[in-house]
Amino acid sequence: MKTLDLYIGEGFEGPGVNAAHINILIGPRNGPAGQAFANSLASPSQGHCPFMVIAQPNIPVKPMTLYVNKAAIGSELHGNATWGASQAGIAKAVLEALLDGTLPPEAEDEWAIVTANWVNPACDDLDAVYTNNYNACRTAIRAALTGKPERAQLADVVNQIANPFYTPKA
Repeated sequence: MKTLDLYIGEGFEGPGVNAAHINILIGPRNGPAGQAFANSLASPSQGHCPFMVIAQPNIPVKPMTLYVNKAAIGSELHGNATWGASQAGIAKAVLEALLDGTLPPEAEDEWAIVTANWVNPACDDLDAVYTNNYNACRTAIRAALTGKPERAQLADVVNQIANPFYTPKA
C-alpha cells in the first residue's frame, strides 16, 4: 500500500432513523489527520463535543480515534445511541481494521483517525444504531484506504445522483 499523508472515506448504512453516516480521516499523526484530531479535540462547540473512541473504559482503540458528532444530542436515547451504540460500533470497526491488517502496522501507534458521525435524534433502536455504525465505519475505512470510489464508479452514477434525503427529478 502506498502511504499517503491523508486518507478520506465515507460510509452509509441502514434505513430510516437508525441509519449511520460516517465521514473519516485517517493518516499519520504528524500530518493532516493528526492536526485535525488535535484541533477537533481542543475545539468543542455548542452541542458538539469530540471524544476519544474506547473499546472499554480506560482502553481507547488504536489507532487513536476521535468521534465527532454531527447532530447535537437531542434526548437521553439519542445520547445513549451516540455515546454508546454508535461509538461501540466504530470501536469494533477500527479494532478489526487494525487487527486484520486493513490498517498498516504503523497505524497502531503513529496514525490518528477522526470520524464525523450522524446519529439521527429520532433513532429508536440502539442495536440497529450499533450495527449500522459498525458497517458504515468498516466501509469508510476500507474506502479511504483503497481510494474508493473509483473514477468508473463516479461515471456510472453521474446521471443518477441521489441520497436518502433527496433525489432530483431530472
